[in-house]
Amino acid sequence: MDHSEHRHHERHENHESHEELGHRGHGRRERDAQHGHPHVHHQHSAGTSWRTAAQATLHCLTGCAVGEVLGMVVGTAAGLGNAGTVVVSIALAFVFGYALTMRGVVRAGLPVRQALKVALAADTVSIAVMELIDNTVMVGVPGAMDAGLSQALFWISLAVSLVLAFALTTPVNRWMIGRGMGHAVVHAYH
Repeated sequence: MDHSEHRHHERHENHESHEELGHRGHGRRERDAQHGHPHVHHQHSAGTSWRTAAQATLHCLTGCAVGEVLGMVVGTAAGLGNAGTVVVSIALAFVFGYALTMRGVVRAGLPVRQALKVALAADTVSIAVMELIDNTVMVGVPGAMDAGLSQALFWISLAVSLVLAFALTTPVNRWMIGRGMGHAVVHAYH
């Protein structure tokens, strides 16, 4: 009786957790030496650490914040209305968020077209949630969008909006990473 299939199944049931693998674990595609097919390591949300989720969120927030701040500065300096400034901020947040992810993935050897696909899969939901939160805060704080770049209200509101975006997006990223989605797809290239 051939028990190789049983051993193969058992080996995959007992795969390492993300914490044991470090950055290389989640979403990592590996070739099974015996069968030659790709295998993706996944873990469930309960096994995804808050630290891993926070790191993924911080990575997203970095690109988002650059785009968001630049968009707010450009919109405010150009005298765009609130809606125009928000549109510019959101567009630049996505551009910078995707670019940051693509930079690392291209460095790992992926062609630009594939790197873009990875960035879209990794960051779209995270960036969208962050943008929804931080723009809602900016628009919701009385006078924040109308404040000039030299006024504390503008910068304090923007800082608070980004902190809230980080705090509320981290659980979303934890849930997604735990299901092999979102930032989990990038870990194969670290």
